[in-house]
Amino acid sequence: MMTSPNGATSDHAPGTMIAARDIFKSFGSLQVLRGVSLTLRKGDVTAVIGPSGSGKSTLLRCLNHLEVIDRGTIDIEGESLAGAGPDGAAKYVPEADVRRICRKMGMVFQSFNLFPHMTVLQNIIEAPMTVKRLSRDAAVLKAEELLRKVGLLAKRDNYPARLSGGQKQRVAIARALAMEPDIMLFDEPTSALDPELTGEVLRTMRQLADEHMTMLVVTHEMGFAREVANHVVFMDEGRILEEGAPAEVFGAPAHARTREFLAHML
Repeated sequence: MMTSPNGATSDHAPGTMIAARDIFKSFGSLQVLRGVSLTLRKGDVTAVIGPSGSGKSTLLRCLNHLEVIDRGTIDIEGESLAGAGPDGAAKYVPEADVRRICRKMGMVFQSFNLFPHMTVLQNIIEAPMTVKRLSRDAAVLKAEELLRKVGLLAKRDNYPARLSGGQKQRVAIARALAMEPDIMLFDEPTSALDPELTGEVLRTMRQLADEHMTMLVVTHEMGFAREVANHVVFMDEGRILEEGAPAEVFGAPAHARTREFLAHML
């Protein structure tokens, strides 16, 4: 049993990185998440698949506090981010704790979100220097190591406008890794890319998986979900309808809606 900063306790199995329970989220009258529960363990690569509008991206944004949940609980590495308040509505820990807990997660968006007025290097060193108070020399050293890792060291002084979409996304991955997160969240990281450029981003993600980085990936890339993920979650209309090992979900889906979706995708 773990105690959160607001005094709440949470059951936390050793090695559990994310434990989301019974998450509900609405935008006005539109209910987007309807009781979603998800567990991510250390070293897991979990792929979240499903049709557009099924709540996949909203779930990711709720986990790192880009959206606020209505009901449910979220624990990150055994610490409560959001618990149940006395009225049943979600109650978050104090803002300083929210920021500290969310720093355990790196996020990569489908639209890159690089600062256009900064070079590749500046994009990567900005957060470690500002948030973690790293010296410029230390931040540059780390950034160059990460650019080498994603195969873009030669582009360190280029501005984003001079990069291809695939290169921008690899810089975005390096930027997220520069904060040394324990968990990486990917929101359809290849959906804005040409098929030719998708491969280079997926190779970088595959490399992270080989290094046992804990990853939660919302994706339309069924090949990645099948070959790289060790756990697949199928969502539809704000619910998780099916989850399991890739061989089970792709090879013998139990739910008719999963079978229908995969028949269109494969």
